[in-house]
This record gives sequence, C-alpha cells and structure tokens, in this order.
Amino acid sequence: MSRLNLRLAMPAIAVLIGLSCAAAAQDRLRIAAGLAGTWENSFSELGQNAGLFKKHGLELEILYTQGAGETQQAVISGSADIGTGVGTFNTFGAFAKGAPIRVIAATHTGANDLTWYVRADSPIKDKTDLAGRSVAYSTAGSSTFAALQGFQKVFGVAFRPVATGSPASTLTQVMSGQIDVGWTSPPFALDLLKEGKIRQMMRASEVPELRNQTARFMNANAVALETRRPVFVRYLQAYREVVDWMYADKAAIKAFADWAHVPEAIARLAPDDYYPKSNVLPDRIEGLDLAMADAVAFKYIAAPLSKEQLATLVLAPLK
Repeated sequence: MSRLNLRLAMPAIAVLIGLSCAAAAQDRLRIAAGLAGTWENSFSELGQNAGLFKKHGLELEILYTQGAGETQQAVISGSADIGTGVGTFNTFGAFAKGAPIRVIAATHTGANDLTWYVRADSPIKDKTDLAGRSVAYSTAGSSTFAALQGFQKVFGVAFRPVATGSPASTLTQVMSGQIDVGWTSPPFALDLLKEGKIRQMMRASEVPELRNQTARFMNANAVALETRRPVFVRYLQAYREVVDWMYADKAAIKAFADWAHVPEAIARLAPDDYYPKSNVLPDRIEGLDLAMADAVAFKYIAAPLSKEQLATLVLAPLK
C-alpha cells in the first residue's frame, strides 16, 4: 500500500479499532437485586450511574425482586448472572439440592439493618404481646425469615410468620390491618417512624447470634461464572470501589436519596444508623458454622455442609 493510500485508510482503521475496543470493553452482566430502595441493594445501580462499573468495562442490566427467594430463583434459572442480598439459609438449601450457584461475596454481615414495627395505635406494646400475632418476613429463606426464627427463640414467644414481600407491600398490609407487625430495611418507612405513625418493635440485632454472622450473600450462576470468571472479578473490583464511594462522598447520599425518593436527612440515616460500612464489605464472611446450624434446625439442609462443599460453594474473595 502506498503512503498516500495508507494515510487515507488510517482514519477508517482507527474507527474500526475504536469500535472493536469499545465492544470488547463493555461486558454485560445481569444483576438481580432484592428490594429496590434499600441501601444495600442500591450499590449496583448507583455505581453504574456514577460510572464506576463502566470504568471496569461493565454494563449492568438490573432487575429488582421482592426478596431473597425471587433473587435466588433468577440466579438458579440463569436469567440473572448475579444475585445480591440472598439469605444464607436459602443459599445453603439451594446448593445442597444441587442448584448451580456460587457465593462470590457477602452483601451484609451483622444485623443492624432489619427492623420490625407496628402501627402507632397497635395494642402490641412489648415483646410478650407478639404471642399469636402475625409477623412479617419477605420471602422464604431470606434473612428476614432467619431473624423471625431468632426472635421466637430469644423472646420466648410463638407468633405467626407471614411472607409479605417488599417493605412497600408490607407497609400497606400493616397500615390496612392485614398483618400485625411489619418489617422494613431502612430508609423505607423511617419517615413514618419519625412522624410517630408507626412504632419500632425490634431489630434483628436483638438476636445475639446474628450480630457477627453473614446474613446475606452475593451469589453467582455457576455456569456463567465458569465461562466468564474475569468479568465477575471485574464486577467485584468495581463493587468494592462503589462501597468506598458510598461512604466517603456526600454526592453518594444525594444520589441515594434521589433514587430511593426520600429526603437526604432520611437517606443519611441508612449508613449512619443501620448500615455501617464494616457490615457491607463484600469480602467479610463470618459465622458460617452458626448459620449452618440454624439452617439445619429450620430444615433448610439436612446436615451442615462439609468443608469440601463449603470450598465449592464459597469462593470469596473471588480471584
């Protein structure tokens, strides 16, 4: 090729190279996230809006579910590559039955966040009044369900657990009198709490064994992970940066408030009072022996997973 022809061809070659690199750089991942509007499940969307996933060559397609059960099913079926906020019981049970899932991170360790409440005019005044009452949890196998089992043991009362789905649908059922005690994950309903329209009854942190136990995992579809592992590693690299940003930049609080449709003053309560940074670190996984013992007691698994099974299931930190 002559020098003239080469010079003429260079712009076209540059465009083709640019398009090729752009296509290669933007890998897509499908994320199933439980409960839109909660702090913990905002990280993927807010991180994407802030350009932190794009920096790692990722484009996220995000689906919000009613809770851990739906999230897990999306991952198992392959309609989602990653599910965030999946309860430990649900994960152990599904894996023991042969579900193609792997734990690649934690999304929450500890029990500061989950909160239960009643209407302001409810006759329920203390824990003993819970006996025989209907008490909400999100979906089967969720961390809200695990907390209810702990409440009954710690408080020494027997109540009726009822699956109510998301915090929004739960609030409707409480305020309409369909259920006695609702649950929420802040900041949802914190405004009603401050206005005195609802009263807090208990938080998951009142169950001692939950305080230092990983309550929710980030799960990946095993087939997708095996074929695209470097993409999942990049997702977690970006996710860690998002966590740092959410706790360091005031702009993140504003972004969260806008996304969750709450005032900034209410949004700020989420990380300050309910989600300390140490509890949402993706590489912090603790208390698995206790979690497995509870999963056995509540019949999610027949026996604790072996060391070999755990090594296959839990791949965090993913490399």
